[in-house]
Amino acid sequence: MSVNRPTHDNGPPIPSLIGSGPAMQAVYQLTRKVARTNASVLLLGETGTGKELIATAIHRLSNRASGPFVRVNCGALSESLLESELFGHVRGAFTGAVNNRTGRFEAAHTGTIFLDEINSTSLLLQVKLLRVLQEREFERVGDTTTVRVDTRVIAASNRNLRSEVDSEKFREDLYWRLNVMPIVIPPLRMRKEDIPELVAHFLNIYSEKNDRNVVYIQPAALAALQDYHWPGNVRELQNYAERAVVMAEGDELTVELLPDAVRGRGERTPGRIRGVDLETLVTEVVQQGLAAAGTTNDLHDRIVNRVEKELIVQVMQGANNVQTRAATRLGINRNTLRTKLIEYNLVEEEKEEGT
Repeated sequence: MSVNRPTHDNGPPIPSLIGSGPAMQAVYQLTRKVARTNASVLLLGETGTGKELIATAIHRLSNRASGPFVRVNCGALSESLLESELFGHVRGAFTGAVNNRTGRFEAAHTGTIFLDEINSTSLLLQVKLLRVLQEREFERVGDTTTVRVDTRVIAASNRNLRSEVDSEKFREDLYWRLNVMPIVIPPLRMRKEDIPELVAHFLNIYSEKNDRNVVYIQPAALAALQDYHWPGNVRELQNYAERAVVMAEGDELTVELLPDAVRGRGERTPGRIRGVDLETLVTEVVQQGLAAAGTTNDLHDRIVNRVEKELIVQVMQGANNVQTRAATRLGINRNTLRTKLIEYNLVEEEKEEGT
């Protein structure tokens, strides 16, 4: 089976973004809409879903595209280093500060700054971020001179910030400043229709990089990829595609080239389904509903069905795919569970009790 990337009548939704299913179409529509504004954007999604790609697309589609796009991983630095990284410092501000240094906010002037893992920032630093968002000004570390900037902020979190606010780990005022335009990037398990296109994309990339020509995918391999639950999302798929290209003897990705976990032979990892929270889920359903129909008339049914489906997936994983065990945990009988598994297209080969 060939895995050449499918064509679309209207061309690719947004350059560099892969996937033409309904879940991603909703993301594309919101991305294009918010890109034309100067509003702050909050990207929500699990690790590996492509939040940085969406942030880059927003910048490139905006009227700031000619300005800089500056990335900062807030989870990769300590509080003191992150403050200096964001706002800069003057000579002698701290041990090792031998020269003045321009911070990332200043470097992103007239452009966009992307604050990844914003949930990792300390409460003290959040106060300073709030000021930048409200007043567009700050002071470098060790300095008293105020610096004014015209920088758009796009933030991302792999955790639900509302829950972080409730647990007093994140400032509520900063949350509302960031949450002007939330965009939820769906996990790969919720957009499996995009897997053939994604596989084609990665096979093309890594075939070229490794002087290979892996352009076909065995039907059994594709079925295994689409049946897998993808706890690492698109990043995990990318990793497996690269591995397959390196290991392939011919021009086909076969099921033998996939890891045991994907083939169903390894221990099934629960993944991050446990991290799905109601607020993020509702936001995603709303944005998809508005993109698809432009109305919220059936929003209640959409939300109920989506929440129920996620709950069943989570409980089935926790019950090791044993329907009788899962039905007991859900408080329903096995026949009812079986009906819902069929309705939500979640039917898998059932394991016997005790396995």
